Amino acid sequence: MSGHSKWHNIRLRKGKVDAQRGALFTKLSKEIILAAKGGSPDPEANYRLKMAVDKARENNMPMDNIKRAIGRATGAEGAKEIEEVRYEGYGPHGVAVIVDAATDNRNRTASEMRYVFSRNGGTLGETGSVAWQFEPRGLLEVLTAGRSEDQLTELALVDGVEDLRYDSERSEIITGVTALQPVRDALGAAGLKVSDARLCMEPKTTVALSGEEASAVLKFLDALEEHEDVQSVYSNVDLSGADLEALAGT
Repeated sequence: MSGHSKWHNIRLRKGKVDAQRGALFTKLSKEIILAAKGGSPDPEANYRLKMAVDKARENNMPMDNIKRAIGRATGAEGAKEIEEVRYEGYGPHGVAVIVDAATDNRNRTASEMRYVFSRNGGTLGETGSVAWQFEPRGLLEVLTAGRSEDQLTELALVDGVEDLRYDSERSEIITGVTALQPVRDALGAAGLKVSDARLCMEPKTTVALSGEEASAVLKFLDALEEHEDVQSVYSNVDLSGADLEALAGT
């Protein structure tokens, strides 16, 4: 399992992300707005919007909020326009990072991203500066539900699956971009509970860190994720489970 995803799951299990829950609906609303802007306002005719709505409903967002976000995408709400922006750069210890944000003020967000990078020993780069180190993929998070790695692997042997990262509670299944929905349907039919499905950026190679270096990188990644405009953060850091458990307990 990728280090940063595993870090999030450990903190979730230990109740360390409560402060972020208040901002969750805002992030979900922005994803719905962006998805609806990029295609049909009908979730059944817009796969990205369908994923965004499904995720919002799984997180108990009221339908009124969902409809309001879709309406905002078509200009019905009269609010400032939300646009999608991607930032690239390097964090502490040479870790490559991609940040996807949704903002109504591009200049403000760029300035704040530059500050977060520099304050944590990183450097915000130009477009394309680290993107070559990643490739787009589909990512499904499934509840392991007591299954062994062999049992889960057997259930995940469906067309389109490229990799499985096992975790005792929430495992990750990597797919091709166009295979995300078919694999999701197949896993559901096999009896697996899919807790999240999204497109992501997977690193081609990773940087293994531990100890104080790992702590510095996680502090940086957390600072990015806590920014109100940030939707997703991708990095090429590889962290051991033992280090993550220890850091989460501090």
